[in-house]
Amino acid sequence: MEKLAYDVPTTDTAVSFQTRRRHRVIAGLGRSLATLLLCFCAYVWINETFPESGSENDFFHSASTGLESQPKLSDSQKVPLEAHVMSKCPDARDCLRQLVVPAMEQVSDLVDFELNFIASVSNQSSAIECKHGPEECIGDILILCAANLPFPPDAGEITPDTPRTPTIRSLGFATCLISEYSRIPEREFVEQCALEHGIDFHSLNECASQQEDDPGDGQHPPLSGIALLRKSALHSAELGVTTSCTVRVDDSVWCVRDDGSWKDCGKGEENSKVSSLAEEVKKRYEGKN
Repeated sequence: MEKLAYDVPTTDTAVSFQTRRRHRVIAGLGRSLATLLLCFCAYVWINETFPESGSENDFFHSASTGLESQPKLSDSQKVPLEAHVMSKCPDARDCLRQLVVPAMEQVSDLVDFELNFIASVSNQSSAIECKHGPEECIGDILILCAANLPFPPDAGEITPDTPRTPTIRSLGFATCLISEYSRIPEREFVEQCALEHGIDFHSLNECASQQEDDPGDGQHPPLSGIALLRKSALHSAELGVTTSCTVRVDDSVWCVRDDGSWKDCGKGEENSKVSSLAEEVKKRYEGKN
């Protein structure tokens, strides 16, 4: 049976990614996942309604209408736009729905967008601790893997220059998972989100289940979800970002969603408005070009 991302060993407080297996725990989990796989026969899709974004479904599915084939601007011409989140956090869900996604509808071609994660990385071992538990670490890994898979999926050998998943797909996948974060990391749910947004599930699972940063055995792609999460969490820590969700524009904090409300978003929380973020990106883009 295919090795699953959900076979990663966990503890109550941390995900310790070691090559040592915990056979009895994994055996029981494997039987449950085998049942899910055998029973899986169809998908039922429900389109969610997002605040301030009536055309979100069109945005995420515009890849099928040729948007991805349009000429790309170089990263140096684009405005850095970044959101720091936790995959099982309600503030991350609201931040994506209410601000990031609807803003991306207007300025996706002008920004170099990244979704990074907040987690505690040990300097003494390979352990990573996530605030909402081990399952959140798996959710973070799945989203990072999706964004870093080669595109198209059959691109062949992965190199630093290999094109990766278009943002329109990876952000759609991330939003799908985080919108129903309580279901992370149910296999059927992850498969649904992957299928809906054109993410190859086999490659996603291979990346997420890899338990070594650099296997180097010629049988696995040089892509590890563990390494991606460690790199992302360290990046957030270096910037001093500790709150999910923190939105940054051009290396400066733009707005924060915390405890169900917008904070540090300028006078009158003006920066929490989609129009304000879109206008700021356009202004900075014009300044760069």
